[in-house]
Amino acid sequence: MLSEPRAGRLAAWGNALIAQMVSPDDAVIAIVGEDAVHRVEGLPGESAPVGLTLALGRLRALGASGLRIALPAPGHPLGLSGPPDFNARALEAEEAVICEGAALGLVPEVYEAGPEGDVHVEVVWRCLPVREAPPADVPSLGEAERELAEALRDATEVLTRLDVAGSGPVAEAAVEAYRARAEQGRDVLAPGYPPRAVRVLELAQRVGALVTLASENGHGGAVSASEIAARGEALRPVERVARRAQVAAYNSVVVERGMR
Repeated sequence: MLSEPRAGRLAAWGNALIAQMVSPDDAVIAIVGEDAVHRVEGLPGESAPVGLTLALGRLRALGASGLRIALPAPGHPLGLSGPPDFNARALEAEEAVICEGAALGLVPEVYEAGPEGDVHVEVVWRCLPVREAPPADVPSLGEAERELAEALRDATEVLTRLDVAGSGPVAEAAVEAYRARAEQGRDVLAPGYPPRAVRVLELAQRVGALVTLASENGHGGAVSASEIAARGEALRPVERVARRAQVAAYNSVVVERGMR
């Protein structure tokens, strides 16, 4: 979770485009990011993959009033509403975008192409029918913010006691590098999102980064099987809370529109 999900970029900038707060060109540039190209396959009325500009316009014409994301994991269908085929594809990709009002969803398939040393990434968004129903397990922004603070406090206590929090110099340097990248002109969210959503997403990304660093930092001072298991138990709910908070932040503008 050191980087933002592609589904997050697509939903955030797609929502800004739907609200007419950015141009189609600016939205596509932001969505593609460092990838080479994004296409959408299976769009109703199209027999071949199309570019993002056409796809976003077509989705609006089909009734899409907003885009929300799902970040599912095994045993946790976060943000999904079915049907089973779409959920299975989203779970495999670990992310998806759902179009409010159009009963369609998009799942990314990521491909690497090019010779060694010059590899570029191409993304095909597979468009599939979705069930129009409340998404699974998505908190409000307020709930997500409280959960993040509580989970981070509880996990820090456990991990510090086990000396496996990943808080050594290497981990701290990695977190600072992550923060510096995030501050080099990258918008955390697209125009139109409330300040609270930006705050929640920033905290969720930082918590996710710490979880990743702690997970990848070996076993630290945990020298017994019970201590290693305790670290896993401490990290698991924190990672879950961070994913829930990311979904709440990216989906916040769609939720607000629905409440008006």
